[in-house]
Amino acid sequence: QVRLVESGGGLVQPGGSLRLSCTVSGSPISAFDMGWFRQAPGKQRELVAMITSGGRTNYDESVKGRFSISRDSGQNMVFLQMNSLKPEDTAVYYCNGKWIYGTSAVWGQGTQVTVSS
Repeated sequence: QVRLVESGGGLVQPGGSLRLSCTVSGSPISAFDMGWFRQAPGKQRELVAMITSGGRTNYDESVKGRFSISRDSGQNMVFLQMNSLKPEDTAVYYCNGKWIYGTSAVWGQGTQVTVSS
């Protein structure tokens, strides 16, 4: 059974940085396109960044130039480096893996990111 576990969330001041990590177990990460989503209170879950199994990346316009997604096949992990954080980045951040051989997807439990002074 594939499992995703996020870590690295927390409270940070505006302008600060955080690095989120997602550990994949139960399958090689190479079998998945990986993404980070977020959901703020009262809002729908939205895609923040994604990285394909081949390493192509895509970002929501709101985070371009501030966030960076990467993956490490050796550690079976995906990361989200978040810089220049803004209060509107406050949300629960979820790691997602979409299996490249079909339509299956798996979610992590989420990690809270709060940007506040």
